[in-house]
Amino acid sequence: MEPVILTTERLVLRTPDASDVAAITTACQDPEIPRWTTVPSPYTREHGEGYVRLIGEWWADGSQTIWCAYRDGELVASIGLHHIHEHHTGGDAELGYWVAAPARGHGFLVEAARAVIDWGFEDLGLARIGWRAVAGNIASARSARALGFRYEGLGRSALTSDRGRDDGWFGGLLATDDRTPVEWPTL
Repeated sequence: MEPVILTTERLVLRTPDASDVAAITTACQDPEIPRWTTVPSPYTREHGEGYVRLIGEWWADGSQTIWCAYRDGELVASIGLHHIHEHHTGGDAELGYWVAAPARGHGFLVEAARAVIDWGFEDLGLARIGWRAVAGNIASARSARALGFRYEGLGRSALTSDRGRDDGWFGGLLATDDRTPVEWPTL
């Protein structure tokens, strides 16, 4: 699959290249990113270089479509569709993201995610997009809820990372959902 560029009112989403490694590496120094994601800690330039290389490979094999989101040339987030599976009844994938600390609280993640979700449903023909987060990640859950995801439950010790196993919150969004936020028991 060839990478695509997505644009929103304030953002440009594109696949990162070597020129983005320094910004990715800087963003991933924030302890909140490895706390809630599978991003390594400490995060080195080599991790950033590997991430950029893997994103290219994932796009090429169609398994994951990941973008970096920029506002006026500044990196604000990384967002993508992971674990893409095609099926004759419509495919499925999982939405994943992190936001650079200086960009938090400005609605960039929800804006970028809407573009990614629209692209996944319309261009990839997905039937369902899943969401998961370490239990307690209120910021991620609020974003997913704002995007219209429905809370689907708690998975005990369901998420794995270098730090071990964590309980996970799970949600889903169907192509047929109206995306109006609904109540979540965790929020």
